[in-house]
Amino acid sequence: MNRRSFLNLIGSAGVAAPVAGIAAAQSAASQLSANEWSFVHFTDTHIQPELKAEEGCRQAFRKITAMHPEFAIAGGDLVFDTLGVDRPRADKVFGLYKEAVKELETPLHNTVGNHDVFGLYTKSGIQPTDEKYGKRMFEDYIGKRYHSFSHKGWHFIVLDSIGMTPERQYIGHIDDEQLEWLKADLAATGTSVPIVVVTHIALATTFPLMVNPPGTSTAGVIITNVREVLAALAPYKVKAVLQGHTHIIENVRYKDTQFITSGAVSGNWWRGQRFGFDEGFAVLTVKGDDISWRYETYGWKAQAA
Repeated sequence: MNRRSFLNLIGSAGVAAPVAGIAAAQSAASQLSANEWSFVHFTDTHIQPELKAEEGCRQAFRKITAMHPEFAIAGGDLVFDTLGVDRPRADKVFGLYKEAVKELETPLHNTVGNHDVFGLYTKSGIQPTDEKYGKRMFEDYIGKRYHSFSHKGWHFIVLDSIGMTPERQYIGHIDDEQLEWLKADLAATGTSVPIVVVTHIALATTFPLMVNPPGTSTAGVIITNVREVLAALAPYKVKAVLQGHTHIIENVRYKDTQFITSGAVSGNWWRGQRFGFDEGFAVLTVKGDDISWRYETYGWKAQAA
């Protein structure tokens, strides 16, 4: 078995076959029972002027809207790219995203991803003293870098998993200020409420084992203080952790928690499949204290460069 086949086998375990088309999306939405409800987690849109990425995002958003979810969560890397570009380019891609999400006729919660961090790379020419440097541009265009909300008896925690090093690189990390906020938010929620955590960079993933060469640093694909974060979550009823960043489909289950990596709307950065995984997003269905999910494609075909 080759690596692509193996990744497809791992990634597809427990995931229903994709359903194409808006009519099918509407049909699936209508089949929920009276005590069920659904929401969507889409991630890694990487919107940009090139490769018809805006058109692709809008197509995905139209299918999401047709499903009539209660809300949607964007899992980070909304744009491509602000890490190493100048201010006009960064403003342009954030503007594209703000316009494209108007296709979504549902409440939207956004997560910050590494590509949403402005001017971090020195090649951008942006200085740390710039008023928009780092995550300030994201906060101005999109909103808070971390937050929580509740819906129909469930609690949702959206984290900022992007650490910024003195060398002006990114790593997966939950900063001390945010970790204290997380502990307080969990304490206020209590141990009986089902919880979903959202993070761009993973808390649990097999990606380094399956894809990275031996000895490769995992600091960019797994949260570096993962044990501290998991220790904070452990006393609580965390039913799912929704992740992005790696552009693969994956479900790692540990104890009572599913760690779900929801593919990528952009696939391989708008150049087709990523390790054999199609462009798409996750649809999650809640029934009582249970949560299940499936992966949906949306019919996108990569364009010639």
